[in-house]
Amino acid sequence: MLDALKRLLGWKKEPQLSSEEVEKLRNTFKERYRQFGLLLAANNKALEVMSEMEEALSGDRPFGMSFIRSRCTSASVNVHQMVRSMESLAPGRYPGLPERFNELREAVQAELDRTPPEQGGPLVLDLAEVGKEQADIVGAKMANLGEVMNQVGLESPPGFALTARAQRIFFRHQGLQEEIARKITSFDPERPEGVFKLSSEIMQLIVNAELPPEIQQALQDAYQSLERRSKPGVTVSVRSSALGEDAAGASFAGQYRSQLNVRPEHLALSYREVVASLYSPQAMTYRLGRGIPDDETTMCVGVLAMVEAVAGGVAYTRDPLNIRDKRLYVYSAWGLPKGVVDGDAEADVFIVEPGADAIAEKQIAVKEHQFNCYPEEGVCRLDVSESEAEDQSLSDEQILAVAAAAKKLEEHYGAPQDVEWVLAEDGRLLILQCRPLKQQEAAHSSERRTLEGAEVVLTGGVTASPGAATGTVYWVKKDRDALAFPEGAVLAADAPRPKLAALLGRAAAVLTAQGGAAGHLANVAREFGVPALMGIGGGVMASLQNDQEVTVDADGQAVYKGKVEELLEQAPARPNLMAGSPVYQTLEKTAALVTPLTLLDPDSPEFRPSSAQTLHDLTRFCHEKSVHEMFSFGKEHHFPERSSKQLYYGRPMQWWIINLDDGFHQEEDGKYVELDNIACRPMLALWEGMAKIPWQGPPAVHGRGLASVMFQATANPALVPGVKSSYANLNYFMISKNFMSLHSRFGFHFSMVETLVGERPPENYLSFSFKGGAADMDRKLARVRFIAELLEESGFVTRVREDMLSSRVEGLEAGDMEQRIKLVGYLIMHTRQLDMIMSDAAAVEGYRQKMRSDLRNLCGDGACGVE
Repeated sequence: MLDALKRLLGWKKEPQLSSEEVEKLRNTFKERYRQFGLLLAANNKALEVMSEMEEALSGDRPFGMSFIRSRCTSASVNVHQMVRSMESLAPGRYPGLPERFNELREAVQAELDRTPPEQGGPLVLDLAEVGKEQADIVGAKMANLGEVMNQVGLESPPGFALTARAQRIFFRHQGLQEEIARKITSFDPERPEGVFKLSSEIMQLIVNAELPPEIQQALQDAYQSLERRSKPGVTVSVRSSALGEDAAGASFAGQYRSQLNVRPEHLALSYREVVASLYSPQAMTYRLGRGIPDDETTMCVGVLAMVEAVAGGVAYTRDPLNIRDKRLYVYSAWGLPKGVVDGDAEADVFIVEPGADAIAEKQIAVKEHQFNCYPEEGVCRLDVSESEAEDQSLSDEQILAVAAAAKKLEEHYGAPQDVEWVLAEDGRLLILQCRPLKQQEAAHSSERRTLEGAEVVLTGGVTASPGAATGTVYWVKKDRDALAFPEGAVLAADAPRPKLAALLGRAAAVLTAQGGAAGHLANVAREFGVPALMGIGGGVMASLQNDQEVTVDADGQAVYKGKVEELLEQAPARPNLMAGSPVYQTLEKTAALVTPLTLLDPDSPEFRPSSAQTLHDLTRFCHEKSVHEMFSFGKEHHFPERSSKQLYYGRPMQWWIINLDDGFHQEEDGKYVELDNIACRPMLALWEGMAKIPWQGPPAVHGRGLASVMFQATANPALVPGVKSSYANLNYFMISKNFMSLHSRFGFHFSMVETLVGERPPENYLSFSFKGGAADMDRKLARVRFIAELLEESGFVTRVREDMLSSRVEGLEAGDMEQRIKLVGYLIMHTRQLDMIMSDAAAVEGYRQKMRSDLRNLCGDGACGVE
C-alpha cells in the first residue's frame, strides 16, 4: 500500500550513486564553485567601475579620455568574464547571451572610436586672408586677429599662421604621433609628479623632432613674404593658436607658449617649441579639467612682426568679477604687455565709462620694471627710472583710444571681450589678441572687510577670483615644490606665474604677493572657481607658513586662522567645468551603454539577454542566473551533499542554504541545518542583526497610506498575500566560512546582500541592495532614501535609482565589517512596510530615532558608525 501511495503521489526514489560518481560530482561542483567565484569577482569589479563612471558624471573631478577608455575596457573585460562563467555553469541554457554582450561591447567601442574628420587646406595662411570663419584652420586666436584687421578695421602686426594641417603632418612624420599616444596612455592625473615627468618627455620629443621638408619650405616662403612687407631680418613673435583656444568658456589663458623677438634662423625651433607647449604641465592639466581630449587638440601657430612697444597691457570691456558693471577696465604698464598678462608686474588700472568717452577712475601703480626687446633676440626685464615709475603709462587720450578700440570689438562680437594691446613707438595702437571675457555675478565689495570673532592672519591684495576656501598653506617657490603640492592646499607664491595653473585643479585657493585681476593665472582661477587673492605684498605674505591652516576670503580680501565655517557656508560650489565638454559628452554616451540598470525583475518574461540595454543589465542577469544554477545543481544531479538545506531555528524557517565550501561545521545528511552548525561568519552576523531586536510588526497606516497599498496590491496580483507567487519562498543563502550571498523576498520587498569578511581588510566588502514596496512610487522612493541616510552615516557609499537602493562598504577590519553586516540585517527586518508611512513626517522621525537607538543597542555606541 505504501509503494502504491508513493506511485500515486509521483514520488520517485533517488538513485544511489557509486563512489566514483559521487567523486566526479564533487569535482564538477568544485569547478562550478570556481566559476561562480570568478563571476562574483568580475561582478564586483564591473560594478565598481560603473560607480566610478557615474561619479565622474556627477562630480567635479577632472578626467580625460584615458579614464573613459580604461573604464569602458575594464567594464567590458569583467562582463565578458561573467558571460564566460555563465556559459561554463549552464552551457547553452541562456541563448543569445554572448551575442548580446558582443553587440553592446561593439556599440561602446564605436563611441570611443568617433574622431572628427581631418581638415585639409594650406600649410600657411597670411593674416590678410584670415577671418573668424577660419578658426578651425588657424585656431581662434589667429582667426580673431585676422578678423580684427580685415573686418573690424583695427590694426594688428602683419604676419601669417601655420595651420592645423601643418601640425598634423609634423606629428605623422617619423611616427611622432604614435610615440606621444603611447606615453599618454600611462598618464595618471592624480599624481602631480607624473604630469610633470610626462610633460617633460613629450615636449623634449617634439622639440628634438625633425620638421618635414614641406613645412620647412612653407615657413621659409612665408617669412620672406613678411620681410618684403616690413623690413629685412624682421624679428617676430611666435604665438600659440590651438584649435579650441579662446573658445567661449575655455580661454586657455597662458597655458601655451609664446616666443618674443625671434630671429629668422631660429624660427623653425621656435615653431617646434610652441607646438610642444601643447603638452606643458599647465596645458595638460587645463585640458583635463575642461574635458578637452589631448588627441583632439591641434596647435596652429601665428607668426607676427615684432613691435617696439612704449606701453602695453590688457583691456576688459566689462568687470570680470561683476556682471552688472558696464564700465571698461584698461590695465597698462611700460613696455611690452608681457608683465601684465603674466601677472607678475604692477600695472596701472584705468576705469572708463561704458560709452568709452570718459575716464571714471585711475589707479596708478609704482611700476618698477618693464619688458623690452633685446637688440638682437629675446626679451629683457629692465628697471624703470624713478621719474617714470609713478607716472601713468598712458595719456588720457591714449586710455580712451584703447577703451574705444575694445568697445568696438565688443560691439563686433556681441559679447564682452578680453583684449591684449600694445602702443608702438610711433604712436600706433595695435591689437595682439581678442577673446571672449568670462564674467561672474558680483560676490564681493571693493571695500576690504574682516569677520568679527575670527582671527585675521593678513589683509590686502586684489580679488582676482571670488569665493572662500580653507586649507593648509603650501608655498611653491621652485619647480620641485610643485611636484609635491598636496590635494586641497592653499597655493602660496611670490608671483602668479601662468605655469602655476597646473596646480589649480588641486588647490583650494591661491595667494600671491604680486599680480592682480588681469593676469593669466587670475583668468584660469576664475574659470576653475578657485578663490584667488593677489597683489598682497611680499612683506605681508611672509607671515604665512607651510602647513598653517587658513581660510581665504577673496571677496573680503582677508585670510583667517583655521577654518571659518561662516565663510565656507556662504561660498558657492565650484563649477563642474567638465559638463558639456567633448570628453564629458563621450563619457555620457559610453556610460549610457554601460551603467543604467533596466533588467530589474527576475520574474518578468522580459528578464532575458536580448532585453539587456546595457552592460549593467548583463551583470544583473548573470548574477541572478548564476545563483539559480548553483542552487539547482544538487537537486538536478541528486547530489544531497550540495543540495540546499532548510534552516531550522526552533522550527523550520523560510530560509534555504547551500554550502559552497566550508560554511557548515559538519555536513548535513538531512534536509535541515541548524544555526549552531553554521560556520559562516558573515551569515551569523547578519542573522544576529535580523533576530536580536524583534520586529514589532508593520507601522500603523493612516488612510492614504493604506489606500496606496491596496491600489498597488490590486495592480499587481503577484504581490497579494495568499496568491501563489514567485516572490514566495525565495529567501536563500550561499555560504562559505568567510563569504555569504543572500537573496531574500518578504512579500513586497526584495533584498540582496553579498559580503566577504576575512583577515585581510583590503579584500573585505559588503554590498547591499534593496527594492520594492507596496505603496506608490513617492513613498517607496522616500523609504529607500531613509535607508540610504542610515547607511551613509555608517560609511556606506549609496546610490538610489527609482525605488532601488544600492550600497557598498569595503576595506574595513573584520570586526568592523561584521558590525556593518548586523546593521544591514537589522534594516532588512525593520524597514519592511515603512513605505506606507513615509508621507507622515512625524512618524518618519519617530522611526528614525527608534532605529538609531536600536542600532546603538545592537552594535554598541558608535560601532555601526550611526550617531
